[in-house]
Amino acid sequence: MAQLRISAYLPPDIDPTKAPLAFGRRALPKLNEELQSPELLTQQRALMALCDLVHDPEKVYQAIALGFLDNLKTLLVHHDQTVRQKTTEVLSIMALHSIGRQGLIQSGVISALTGLLDDPVDICRKNTHQIFYVMAKLPEGAGGVLQAGLIPPLVLKLKTELDEIQELVLDTLSNCLRVEVSEALAAGAVTVLKEKLSHSSTAIRSKAAWVLLEISSHAEGKIAVCKEGVIPVLVSLLEDTQPEVQVNTTGALMFAAVTPQGRSSAMDAEAIPPLLKLVAEETSKARLSAIKTLTLLAELPEGRQTLLDHRDTFQRCLDDPSEAVQRAAQIAITVIEWKP
Repeated sequence: MAQLRISAYLPPDIDPTKAPLAFGRRALPKLNEELQSPELLTQQRALMALCDLVHDPEKVYQAIALGFLDNLKTLLVHHDQTVRQKTTEVLSIMALHSIGRQGLIQSGVISALTGLLDDPVDICRKNTHQIFYVMAKLPEGAGGVLQAGLIPPLVLKLKTELDEIQELVLDTLSNCLRVEVSEALAAGAVTVLKEKLSHSSTAIRSKAAWVLLEISSHAEGKIAVCKEGVIPVLVSLLEDTQPEVQVNTTGALMFAAVTPQGRSSAMDAEAIPPLLKLVAEETSKARLSAIKTLTLLAELPEGRQTLLDHRDTFQRCLDDPSEAVQRAAQIAITVIEWKP
C-alpha cells in the first residue's frame, strides 16, 4: 500500500528565488540582519540562502558566533508557515554537524521547539521531530529532551501523528529512555507501544519493539511490560516476516524475561517453539538473543524439561562463526543440563 509522504515543497504562491548573497566576510552578517527584517519576503529569502550555507560546518560555526540561533528561535513562532518551515529546516541541517548540535543545546533550541509539536503544517512538525531525533543521539541532547518535559507529549504523539513522524518519535524515545523511563511509564508509554507492535508498518513495529527493549532494560520497565501484557504480543512477533522486527522483538523479550514474572509470562505464551526456530536458522540475526532468552527460560523447571529434548539445536551453534553465539550456546547447554 502506498504511504503518504510529507512534502517539503513550498506553497505555490511563494517565490523561491534566492536573494543574491553578499560575498566574503559580510555574507552571514547581512543574512543575520535580513532575518530581523520587517519584510516577510526578505526573511523568507534569507532563510532559503541560509539553508544552503549551513551545509558547511564552517558556516555553522560562524552563524552560531554571530548569534543566528537567537533570531532563529524567534522565527519559530512566526505567523508565516514558510518562515517556520525554513527555520526548522535550517536548524535540522545545523544539527547534523557536531558544532551545530552543541550550539543548539547551549542556546535552548530544544525547549523553543516544543511549541511546534502541534503546528498545522506537516513539514514543520517533521523537521522539528528530525531535530529532536538527531539531538537525542547525544547524551546531553537526550538530557535536553528530558529536561524540556518532552517525553509525555512525545508518547501522546504516537497516537495521532503521521506514520512518517511516528518513526522519528520512536527513534527519539529509544535514545531518551535509555537514560530515564519514569516519565514515559507515567504517560502510559507501554500501552501505546503495545498497540504499535501490531502496526501495518514494518518500521513502526520494529522501532516500537526497540523502544520496549530500552524500557525493559530498566527494573521498573520490566515490571510495566509484564503488567501490561506485552510479552504475549512480543512472542507472536517472533514469527514476523521481517528480520528487523524479529531482532528487536527478541531483544525486548530477552530483557523482559530476566524477571520471574517475565519468564512465567513467556512460558505461558509458548515462547519456546518460535525461539528454537530462530536458533535453528543459521542466518537469523536474532539468533544470539533467542539463545539467551531460552537460557533464561531454562531456569524454570518446565522450561528446562522442554529444552532437554532440543540440546542438539544448541550443539550445532557451537560451530557458529560468531564467538558470541558459541559462548551463549555453551552457557545454554550448561543451564539446560543442570541437575538440582
